[in-house]
Amino acid sequence: MSFVPEFDSLPFAALRRVAESADSEPARAALARPSLSLNDFAALISPGAVALLETIGARSQSLTRQRFGKVIRLFAPLYLSNECINNCAYCGFSRDNPILRVTLSVAEVVREARALKEQGFRNVLLVAGEHPKFVAGDYLAACIRALHAELPAISLEVGPMETDDYRPLAAAGAEGLVVYQETYDRDVYAAMHTAGPKRDFNWRLETPERAYAAGFRRLGIGALYGLADWRFEALSVAAHAAHLLRHCWKAQLTISLPRLRPCAGEFTPLTHMSDRDLVQLICAFRLFLPDVGLVLSTREPARLRDGLIPLGITLVSAGSHTEPGGYTGAGRENIHRTERGRIQELAAGASEWAPLTGRATNATGQFEIADERPPAAIAELIRGLGYEPVWKDWDAALTA
Repeated sequence: MSFVPEFDSLPFAALRRVAESADSEPARAALARPSLSLNDFAALISPGAVALLETIGARSQSLTRQRFGKVIRLFAPLYLSNECINNCAYCGFSRDNPILRVTLSVAEVVREARALKEQGFRNVLLVAGEHPKFVAGDYLAACIRALHAELPAISLEVGPMETDDYRPLAAAGAEGLVVYQETYDRDVYAAMHTAGPKRDFNWRLETPERAYAAGFRRLGIGALYGLADWRFEALSVAAHAAHLLRHCWKAQLTISLPRLRPCAGEFTPLTHMSDRDLVQLICAFRLFLPDVGLVLSTREPARLRDGLIPLGITLVSAGSHTEPGGYTGAGRENIHRTERGRIQELAAGASEWAPLTGRATNATGQFEIADERPPAAIAELIRGLGYEPVWKDWDAALTA
């Protein structure tokens, strides 16, 4: 059964009223219960709950340690391609953005992965724009097979597929799939996605269930905060997560909480989510979904990440690059420019070939990173907070 919520229904409207209330009593009542309902979650993200934020934070920290222990998992994104056929107003890879693009060869992907392995990573997220010419299923399967012997945990963040197209990727060694709905507001979604297959709201929404049917054992979802009202998005993510826990119960679930970052195209966020709002949301998710992993990426600045990690986070990225070849410069000889989706070859000696200071490649990234500390520094920070950094927590031999 697919999750297709009726966001205009009376029950959802009632939840939104709770989430927008300045009354702290519903949040107080939620804190007194051993397990929470979606209505309780709405109360915990409400303006009224801000007065209880210290108590909510302490409860969240304690519950996280109880369920996950004092460990923080580490991962890194590995970008395969920034080619894309979708027009998404907020994304640096958007088709009509005149950027420098490249798709790595399988050998170049291995080169990037080995650089990450040398830094300690055993858990990588393969990321690519959606483009059937450059990022087809056989290419992804070849990348996964090439990496599987060296990296035990491989997840994907790529364009949505049919279940039968996911099966070879799971068989090749991919065990996780991440897909952000971006925004659960249908009107905002339609305005943000003006061209390409990503325009289909329901098709994207049903992606985790298709991946689960194909054999993926980890599912990741989330909204991109800065497009619609953050409390509406949070309620939608919470409802979606609750649905997946019922219907995809054999899989582990993670929720990401990314806020918009500057990118090519210079998109201005439509809404604002403050640092305090983010703290409140992390803690509310932990109390509502005590066994779900919460992901914090390098989108957030270093000092804020340092404070957020103990509150309920279980998985963090480190040393991230959002451009293909960002770790080693792989693929820089094949960079080209696109103009409204059309490839424009670069002339010999063109300024685009000149190396950028501090960059391994000139390929355009998806968005700007805020926390640029190296992985070793993040691992040391985690130890300093009293937690153990975990680079590897899975091996295919466990289910062989």
